[in-house]
Amino acid sequence: MTSAGLLQIASLTKTFQQPQGEMRVLDHIDLQVEPGEFVTIIGPSGCGKSTLLKIIAGLDTGYSGTVLLGRKKIERPSIKQGVIFQEHRLFPWMTVEQNIAADLSLKDPDVRKRVAQLIETVRLQGFEKAYPRELSGGMAQRVAIARALLRKPDILLLDEPFAALDAFTRQHLQEVLLDIWRENGTTMMLVTHELDEAVYLANRVVIMSPRPGRISRIIPVDLPYPRARASASFQAIRQTVMREFEHKGEW
Repeated sequence: MTSAGLLQIASLTKTFQQPQGEMRVLDHIDLQVEPGEFVTIIGPSGCGKSTLLKIIAGLDTGYSGTVLLGRKKIERPSIKQGVIFQEHRLFPWMTVEQNIAADLSLKDPDVRKRVAQLIETVRLQGFEKAYPRELSGGMAQRVAIARALLRKPDILLLDEPFAALDAFTRQHLQEVLLDIWRENGTTMMLVTHELDEAVYLANRVVIMSPRPGRISRIIPVDLPYPRARASASFQAIRQTVMREFEHKGEW
């Protein structure tokens, strides 16, 4: 079995230096994400969710412990780690297809073909020549997702990518993301504050507690896709996650 997309984190600890001394943000994080798995991370503000994603993305290397992707140490940003932020970060002077290609040339037939396929995957046919100012927030995020997927990452890291969107658009993009995940088999890790989103998308929900950030519990979501949010089984798992927060007085 290939190890591409296998994420292994052991004894990960992160501290920041402040005038009053050290502040520990993450404390002995141990987590393994299997290739092709969809994991969501949920927890209160200040628990280190985004810091954890930055470390996996290779954007922060000042930590102790081990972080491996495909059994190799993550030492820097790489095309193996695709990253989607809350803000789409598109180039305003580029069209949709140019933003997806970014530093790759659309004159290359292979690149153009792959860009066209991804535009269809993220449901943006007809907007190839549109500029970011002509797109809704949800459409812009779909462009950002397509741009990351073009590089065929081993893992896609999503830091609250739908937080600024209205509820209807958010649910629509959740479906788009699940379609992409099923089609590509890419390992995905999504940080969210939304309980329903965490349960709806994930194979496992990782719950973090703050100050310093620790994994308090990992809850498997053994429900088939597509999931019915109103079903008794969905609500039971949702309540399990909710109780974890209530027990610690963190929700």
